[in-house]
Amino acid sequence: MHRLTLGNFELTAISDGTYSLDGGSFFGVIPKSLWQKKVAPDDRNLVPTGLNSIVVRTGDKTILIETGIGNKLTERMTKIYGQPAKLLDNLAAAKIAPEDIDIVINTHLHFDHCGWNTILRGATVVPTFPRAKYYVQEGEWQYARQPSERDAISYISANYDPLVSNGQMQLLKADQEIVPGISVAVFPGHTRHMQAVILRSAGKTACYISDLIPTTWHLDLTWGMSFDLFPLETIANKKRYYAQAIPEKWLTLFTHDPNTPWAYVEKDEKEKMVAIKAV
Repeated sequence: MHRLTLGNFELTAISDGTYSLDGGSFFGVIPKSLWQKKVAPDDRNLVPTGLNSIVVRTGDKTILIETGIGNKLTERMTKIYGQPAKLLDNLAAAKIAPEDIDIVINTHLHFDHCGWNTILRGATVVPTFPRAKYYVQEGEWQYARQPSERDAISYISANYDPLVSNGQMQLLKADQEIVPGISVAVFPGHTRHMQAVILRSAGKTACYISDLIPTTWHLDLTWGMSFDLFPLETIANKKRYYAQAIPEKWLTLFTHDPNTPWAYVEKDEKEKMVAIKAV
C-alpha cells in the first residue's frame, strides 16, 4: 500500500490486484524486441498489469478514483484475464469501509476500471458504495450502451446501468469540478470520452491520467495500446498533458502500472520522458 500527502489531501493507492494482458495488445505497434526490455513476458506472452485505484481524503470528502475489475466477469473472461478481486480486501486493510466513500469517479467504463461499482447480492446487482455519488462522462455511458463489435467485450452493463437507473451515477457533459480541488477533464484517445481526474491542493497538483498513459512503460508519445480507439488522438493528448504536467511538476497517477502507482514525469538530456519516483 502506497500513501502520500498532496497539499492538504491524503492519497492512498489501493490495488484490485494484478491481471495479465497480452504484451502485443498492451504495446500496440511497438515491436516486442523493444517493449520486452521494459517488462518481461511469460511463456504465453502475457505481462503483469496493475489495477490501481486511488482514495483521496480531502478532509471533507473521501473519493475513490476507479474501482478495478470487480468480481462479475463471465467464466470466459475470467479464463482470459483472471479475476483478482482484491479491492475490497485492500480497502478494509486501509480501514476504509464501502460506506465511507462519498464519491466514486470512473475515468471510463471498461470493465477493468469500474468493476467494483456494483456487487451481486444474491441475484440482484446493488451499489458497492451505498452512500456514494458516481461520476462519468455521459458520452462514455452512451457509447457503452451500444459499443462497436471491436470493443463490445470491454463493457459490462451491470457495472453502471443500475447506478444510472437509481440516480447514483451522475452523467457529465464536459470538464467539471466535482468538489473543491477535484475536477475532471476529457482526454480522448483510448475512448472518445475518457476523463482524467485532476487533484489540486495547497499549490500541488496530481492527475490520474488513466489509459492515456497506463504505465511508466508508456511514457513515450508513440507507445500506446492496441485498445486505443483513436491512437493519433492519444498522441496529441499526451502532448497536451505533458505541456502542462511537466513544467508545473504534476504528480502522474498510473492506472495499470503494477509497480509504480505514481511518479513525476520529466524529460532527460535526450528529451526522453522518464519517471521520477515520488518521495
